[in-house]
Amino acid sequence: MTNNKKQIFLNEVTDQIKSKEAKLYVADELNYHLKEAKRSWTEKGLTEIEAEEKAIKQMGSPTKLGIQLNKLHRPKLDWWLVLLLAAALGLSFLPMFSLGYMDDKHFLVYKILIVLIGVTAAVGIMLIDYRKWQQLGWLFYLVGVLVQIILMIFPNTMINGIPLLKFGPVTIESLMALPFFYLAWASFFHNEKLKIWHFLVLFLFPILLFLALPSISTIYLYFVMVFVMLWWSKFSKKVKWLITTGTFSSILLTGIIFSPFIKPYQVVRLLAFLNPEKYSHGAGFTILKIHELMSKAGWFGNSMTKDFIPEAHTNFVFVSFTYYYGWLFGFLLVMILLLFAARMIAIQPKIKDLYGKLLLIGGVALYGVQLVSNIGMTFGFFPVTSMSLPFISYGLMPTVLNAIIIGVVLSVYRRKDFYSYVN
Repeated sequence: MTNNKKQIFLNEVTDQIKSKEAKLYVADELNYHLKEAKRSWTEKGLTEIEAEEKAIKQMGSPTKLGIQLNKLHRPKLDWWLVLLLAAALGLSFLPMFSLGYMDDKHFLVYKILIVLIGVTAAVGIMLIDYRKWQQLGWLFYLVGVLVQIILMIFPNTMINGIPLLKFGPVTIESLMALPFFYLAWASFFHNEKLKIWHFLVLFLFPILLFLALPSISTIYLYFVMVFVMLWWSKFSKKVKWLITTGTFSSILLTGIIFSPFIKPYQVVRLLAFLNPEKYSHGAGFTILKIHELMSKAGWFGNSMTKDFIPEAHTNFVFVSFTYYYGWLFGFLLVMILLLFAARMIAIQPKIKDLYGKLLLIGGVALYGVQLVSNIGMTFGFFPVTSMSLPFISYGLMPTVLNAIIIGVVLSVYRRKDFYSYVN
């Protein structure tokens, strides 16, 4: 009889709640509180029936409680991130206009397709309850490894010696493995049973596959993402320092051992980064050309001028953007892109669930390292490499990667009032 009363009470409360996800969460939360209240009353000498009736009565009116909980646990949309996403994707069309690519129907259609896929990915992931991914770490990890292996064994095209899978206008590259490793490591770091040797094996295996592809820029993104998440994990500080110092020492030692096997063109690229003038007719040409274009940009750009810009719509899209539209527009673009990271960081203290925090931190790391590296490469602070400017560079995989990150952040934010306990 008492169980029936409790169920009637829970049904009356949850009837006031519109969100299906919130209904389940509220029912579990109320059930827990009723059990605790019932236990308290039984310890004071009441019978099971009396204790449960007392616990239900303590909760007050189920209708009023349901209305209050509906307001409290209603799924929320982070409009700041949505507006930033719309602004960034809108601005991504400007370099295409200035470079004349929008006159080509192929580029126009493909660019629209890229944006639509990016928006669909962000919205679709936002609607999924992120907590469902927590137990799927191994599945995500294996999918990421499978993407790498397929690219190694079954590529159907090669660009600059890098194996790719091309299906019509869609090209799959090693970068596509990163979202899966991102979700996998959030799950692994949330698991208290993760040991140091587990970490080393799981961390190093994808790096070996990335080296075989090869994809140095993707290794760089993967490396930064994992180590940033490591420092937010459940490992003790001693273990974190041990893993970090051990890994960096191993990398340094490996670099020294294999330095004689570095190919000459790789050495030239490094020397050109340090002294581009000396290699102005070779590897240093691009660096010097970028410096020249940026110095010519002015506050309002050169919209009427056409000049050669290397990789103008991909790795150096910020150069073409600033050169044609000016430093004022360039500064505005950087501010919008920085606000993505700032917003993700601002959300983090509001998330009490550790798994949600790990997803946020990993997302900030993945997004932030792309942004800093691309802008740093433009100003000569980083070596020239294949690094896209988030949402602005032309290309499907970089856009999808960053759209997935934003979708995950929106999913965590949307449910920040569901999972309010620290675990």
